[in-house]
This record gives sequence, C-alpha cells and structure tokens, in this order.
Amino acid sequence: MESKETTELEKGKAHITVEIIQYLPNSVVSKTIIRKITGNITASSFDAGEELAEKTAPFDNYIQIIDGEAELTIKDKKFRLSKGEGIIIPAHSSHFFNANKQFKMISTVIKSGYEV
Repeated sequence: MESKETTELEKGKAHITVEIIQYLPNSVVSKTIIRKITGNITASSFDAGEELAEKTAPFDNYIQIIDGEAELTIKDKKFRLSKGEGIIIPAHSSHFFNANKQFKMISTVIKSGYEV
C-alpha cells in the first residue's frame, strides 16, 4: 500500500527531519517537503517487506537515508544504504527500493540544469 501527502511543510518553521513521516504497517508513505516546477523534496517511510516498483526518471535523484537500512537497485546493481548514507540515482536509470528492514529517506530531485 502506498500513501502520498502532497501538502508542503510549513515554511519558516523548524522540524526534526526523521519525524516528518511515520511508519505505517504494510505501507510506503510519502510526504512532500517542497514541490516546485524546478524540483521537489520528499520524505518517505517503508515498512519492512515493502517495495517500490521499478521505475526510470528523467532527472537525477539524490537519496538520503535518515532511519534504518534500505536496499536500492540501480541498473541491476544492489546497494545497501544505512542511516546517514546517500546516493545519486542517475537520470534515465532504472531503479527500485526494497525494504528488508524499515527505513526512512529523503529524496531530492532537481529538474533544471539539464539543458547545458
């Protein structure tokens, strides 16, 4: 089950990053932090046993693990990322997430600068 909340976080108000999103049983939950035409930042939580289907995006995507441990596959290469680690998923690369354990992440997509 996947749940998305598209309301941005309140501007000018401090927050604790790992508490932006909570775990829900048998779910992947996403909350928009900022959404603009030029890119977006999203927090997501994955309950153990959940996965996000394989996809390809036209932009680079920077992933930061803020809790737990994630398994990410990019172009058939597996990565195990722990709390505090990050990775850039290159534009046009097939990728998917698998939650062997619960984890939370921040995803940052920049949609400009590809014109050059």
